[in-house]
Amino acid sequence: MSKLARRLGLFDATMIVMGGIIGSGIFINPYIVARQLHSPLLILGAWALGGWIALSGGFIWAELAARRPQLGGQYAYLREAYHPSVAFIYGWTLLLVTQTGGMAAVAVTFAHYFLDVTHLDLADGWIAVIVLASLTLINCLGVRSGSTTQNLLMSLKICAIGGLVICGLAFTGQPHAITATAMETPRSWDLLKAAGAALTPIAFSYGGWQTSSFMSAELRDPGRDLTRGLLIGVAGVVILYLSVNFVYLRVLGPDALAATTTPASTAMQVAIGSRGAALTAIAIAISTLGFLSQGMLTAPRVYFAMAEDGLFFRRVAYVSSRTQVPVVAIALQGVLAIVIALSGRYEQILNYVISCDFIFFGLTAAALFVFRKRERPDEKVGYLVPGHPWTTALFIAASALIVAGTVYSHPKESLIGWLLLAFGIPVYLFWRRRAA
Repeated sequence: MSKLARRLGLFDATMIVMGGIIGSGIFINPYIVARQLHSPLLILGAWALGGWIALSGGFIWAELAARRPQLGGQYAYLREAYHPSVAFIYGWTLLLVTQTGGMAAVAVTFAHYFLDVTHLDLADGWIAVIVLASLTLINCLGVRSGSTTQNLLMSLKICAIGGLVICGLAFTGQPHAITATAMETPRSWDLLKAAGAALTPIAFSYGGWQTSSFMSAELRDPGRDLTRGLLIGVAGVVILYLSVNFVYLRVLGPDALAATTTPASTAMQVAIGSRGAALTAIAIAISTLGFLSQGMLTAPRVYFAMAEDGLFFRRVAYVSSRTQVPVVAIALQGVLAIVIALSGRYEQILNYVISCDFIFFGLTAAALFVFRKRERPDEKVGYLVPGHPWTTALFIAASALIVAGTVYSHPKESLIGWLLLAFGIPVYLFWRRRAA
């Protein structure tokens, strides 16, 4: 029986969902998409498709949360549907690749924009260390402390993105037409390849909502609050992302968007002048800090669940009697993120993320078929995925296509990511034998 405290509700769950998605991606990645798809409608369509994939995943995870409101969320779904080894490899990949490396990269991104705003004479690495250490300490003080920090930062993040959208709509003197070049891109195999390549950064920008499931053991009513939080949170992010991309295209046009590597800053400078760069730096700093806060709050619960299952260092399952949080698991996450941030290897690790992450997206979605097949006649589930099995199958197919597109675009990085994933198999066997 978990000793974690159930202190979080629907608002907390929604903020955790949104905070896990919105980092720095929406401020940067749109230019990569514009370089692949040169039509405004195709660009917006690609972001809408990515939003549909994320929302479809949200529907699936909502039912999984209603069926299995267990410690570790997605980790538990994989364990219950398949085998503890599959769940362990997911947690292993989360610790070494998808979560810790991502947090290190985002911490350095935060440091860069923080120094742009404050002009302090400090190295990026030390700012990253300070923020990671501070968030580790805050989350060790209790789940309420960590969640309150996350709620505050997420609220500020929404305000910052809303301000960007309002400035782009209100102060653009000569907006670009959104439909003018709608049909200029030829329909061909090249267009299909371009769309596949564009979906990789879009998928990265929309990823992260699934981490909210890790908090199941600390929600007062996970079957209800996590289900609703997933749907409200993902839908809210889709609206924000489409609004931001509409503004980028309205202010810059597709060609200028493709030409800049800092679309948010460039768009704000066009809209409101020299102040735009400073305001954008503040918005990105807030957004990345909120993403770090969410990661520090959620991911350690998976390592805690692994330790509770006897598949990791037993000490990682320690829960403070005073704060009722897994302090060792939280500290482990913080220390590893700091080490990677200081090593400078975070950019390479980020390249491994998508090819690994979407394998587990597909496997987890397929777990819904397993649970429905095992369903007892008297079992009552508070939420069912609309359109299942077709919508679930489409999400699995979309996940497979994103993995294939990533392998096609980044074969070397994908192979390294899979090797790290495969290395989890002997590690699992070691822990299994040790537990026995």
